[in-house]
Amino acid sequence: AQAGGIDGTDSEEFVRIINVEVSRIETEKFVEEIRLTAAAVANQDVMVSAEESGVIREIFVDKGAQVESGAPLAKIDDRILTAQVEQARAVAELAGQTWERRKRLWEEDRIGSEITYLEARFGAEQSMAALRGLEERLARTTIRAPFSGVWDERHVEIGSMVAPGQSVGRLIDLDPVRVVAGVPERYVPDVWVGAEATLAFDVFAGERFTAPIHYVGSTVNPRNRTFPIEVMVPNPSRRIKPEMVANMAVTRQEVEEAIVVPQDVLVRVEDGYVVFVIAERSEGTVAEVRSIILGPTRRNLVVVESGLAPGEELIVVGQKSVADGDRVNIVGGRQ
Repeated sequence: AQAGGIDGTDSEEFVRIINVEVSRIETEKFVEEIRLTAAAVANQDVMVSAEESGVIREIFVDKGAQVESGAPLAKIDDRILTAQVEQARAVAELAGQTWERRKRLWEEDRIGSEITYLEARFGAEQSMAALRGLEERLARTTIRAPFSGVWDERHVEIGSMVAPGQSVGRLIDLDPVRVVAGVPERYVPDVWVGAEATLAFDVFAGERFTAPIHYVGSTVNPRNRTFPIEVMVPNPSRRIKPEMVANMAVTRQEVEEAIVVPQDVLVRVEDGYVVFVIAERSEGTVAEVRSIILGPTRRNLVVVESGLAPGEELIVVGQKSVADGDRVNIVGGRQ
């Protein structure tokens, strides 16, 4: 720094006076954060498959449409199964009537044999089971949404032949959306379900999304030594898309009435760090060195746990050019 003045009215000795800028120390709430890179993932994302074979005869939903759970998506030709159900129903009705008749004769008049009665009973039950199985297969010819979401992809057209297990489309649920991040293992004690996380997506400049942590993984990835966490973020407009990248900040600890200073004002010494404050002495305004104990950090800020007091004036420009007791001239920052 440059000399700011000369004390020489009664002496020819030159005294170096260093120009500095200061900032008055005040307390504030300090929040230490764990900063992570995260990615959005659909809450649910499945390929909806056919459960019966046949030809697609109807498609009920356009690609990109919002559907509710249970809504029909497509219809497989059901004419053969419908005929089989009608046949099975007729057989079941006849078997049921036969059993009722033989049951009445056996229980009231002991006409016939017990084995004939039991055969009629089992025949009726078997016929009803076969009918229920065919009715279930018939119901499965209508492919329905397993949950509410967006019909994001369609893999078939009218006339397409499908088989059981073949994908007919993709259904995704984006409200809420899951945001997933990997947390370094050293933060295991600081992250728990319910802790608050703040998200910022580059594509939504200036917007912040806040939500509690929904899930904390129980295992550490051996390759990068991180464990997964998930945050569920409401997304009614579905602006947040899968694979969007977000900056996630998880609150690690909060300090009430903390003294917070920029890390740039710290001066490294052999046994730690010091700062300089303004002191008024008989010889004038001087820099006074203070040994400090540092606490948590956030980006370029650090908490000073001891060594400073509210109301003191901290040297923030010129601190690397002064020593304890040097005369200083305050050129900026004093209020």
